[in-house]
Amino acid sequence: MDALMAWLDTVNGILWHEYVLYTILGVGILFTIWTKGCQVRALTHGTAVVRGKFDKKGDPGAINHFQALATALSATVGLGNIAGVALAVSLGGPGAVFWMWVTGLIGMALKTTEVTQAMLYRNTDDPDNPHGGAMWVASKGFAKFSPKLAWVGKAVGVIFCLTLLISTITGGNMFQAWNVADITFSYFDVPRMYTGVVLAVIVGMVILGGIQRIGNVTGRLVPFMCVTYMAVGLAVLVVNIEAIPGMLRLIVSEAFNPTEAQGAFLGGAAGFIFLKGMQRSLFSSEAGQGSSPIAHSAAKTDEPVREGVVAGLEPFVDTLVVCTITALVILSSGAWNRAPDLTFDGPAAVIRGVDGGWTLDATRASGPEAASISEGQQVFAIVTAHANEDTGNNRHQMTGTAVSDGEHVRITWKELDIETAPVLVSEGVYIEYKGATLTAKAFDHTFKDIGKWLVTLAAWLFAISTMISWSYYGEQGMVFMLGDKSVLPYRLVYCALIMVAASPLIATEAELDTISVLGTGVMLFANIPLMLIFGRQAMKAYHGYFKRLDNGEFTPTGKED
Repeated sequence: MDALMAWLDTVNGILWHEYVLYTILGVGILFTIWTKGCQVRALTHGTAVVRGKFDKKGDPGAINHFQALATALSATVGLGNIAGVALAVSLGGPGAVFWMWVTGLIGMALKTTEVTQAMLYRNTDDPDNPHGGAMWVASKGFAKFSPKLAWVGKAVGVIFCLTLLISTITGGNMFQAWNVADITFSYFDVPRMYTGVVLAVIVGMVILGGIQRIGNVTGRLVPFMCVTYMAVGLAVLVVNIEAIPGMLRLIVSEAFNPTEAQGAFLGGAAGFIFLKGMQRSLFSSEAGQGSSPIAHSAAKTDEPVREGVVAGLEPFVDTLVVCTITALVILSSGAWNRAPDLTFDGPAAVIRGVDGGWTLDATRASGPEAASISEGQQVFAIVTAHANEDTGNNRHQMTGTAVSDGEHVRITWKELDIETAPVLVSEGVYIEYKGATLTAKAFDHTFKDIGKWLVTLAAWLFAISTMISWSYYGEQGMVFMLGDKSVLPYRLVYCALIMVAASPLIATEAELDTISVLGTGVMLFANIPLMLIFGRQAMKAYHGYFKRLDNGEFTPTGKED
């Protein structure tokens, strides 16, 4: 597993190089300027479209604008908002939230553009079951340039579908199932595999019904889970209202002038904070990734731009609203930079391990949290050693596995394989609260056990809705490559992978982060060039549509003049 993670870290280092991030920012700014601020149009006209003011019964498509938005949001408003934000804050600190905001704003332009492109080139041979996405943009778009380029479009479409399947397996499936299994095990001691089986059965029952059933389920589930989660999150913020202005100032200042590491927070350089903020925002909102256009392509409309503007609402709801609430809850609770959860039972020192690496001679600890530790709980201590290439400082986690007898815990430390002896700097042991579990603990800090019940419930609902939507995305990739006959085998494999992902294969927060951002990275590499190649057509359609709208050619009654 260590060798695989090392290889994935190398791949992610290429996919998420700082120049790649600058390019994505630049593309978002380009389309923001090109559309003359489509973010405003999304919040005004997009809202009107979602409310059904421009619907027509005869338009091609399988689901209405609201259902298309709900299906896409069910993939974006999910554990990325609970677990992804927690990862961003715990790894990158408060400053990561600022870069999430920036990415959310430019993400509105990216979403508007990529969905408009998908609607222009979607396949409506079957009006009641349209197909769309970047693969169809490539296939039909290159052929439109020249029939001689049709094979290029098909090849590029297949490449995109392969990246889509990678993202489906990692972020759309594995990240979701693993987080639900982890938080359910942490709070209720339910074996992870049991959680995987239940998730697989629930998701399977929905996806076997196709896009119309998916649209019906997500259209009900997404509004319920969003409103419930945000209501409790706002209640936490009201209780901590005095701390909010300071948290907001901290978010902005830390983005450019990060402070020293403290408590459980390892610290990080400004570049590392920028990286984590963008990674988690793009993972959560899927802006520029090319996934949500697949859901929007099923919308009933004959105006491509109309659905593109609706899609622009996604990053606003996902990142600027839901992610911000989660981030402020975590920051105001102090869960991200908390003091040690357990105290060593006696002096602690770094020694040589039996395998030649470095370990700790302190294998017992105690404290109020000892009784809550489940068998196999991951813990860590903080040491200083060689330069940490990620964070820009010399702090590292020395990880271990804990077993509790109620009052004390016994820890088996994993050896740290480096040449120079590390120096222990933490005064105790930290419990590894990964992703959704960290967010739950932040809620618990304000309202006792509310995180246990609310965040666990939200994690289940968010994960189910996300896995349902992502199963459809992967399914459309299979249809493009291998046809309709590949759908049923794909659905069965997808459900089986949920059970595999729920098993305890991933041990640390860093490993979870590595796997979850892989799929986003490969899809961005495939989709951003397509956005630039066909961006002119999308912008021509965009400005043409709003010229007609401003001239009064559309009436908000469900009918056009």
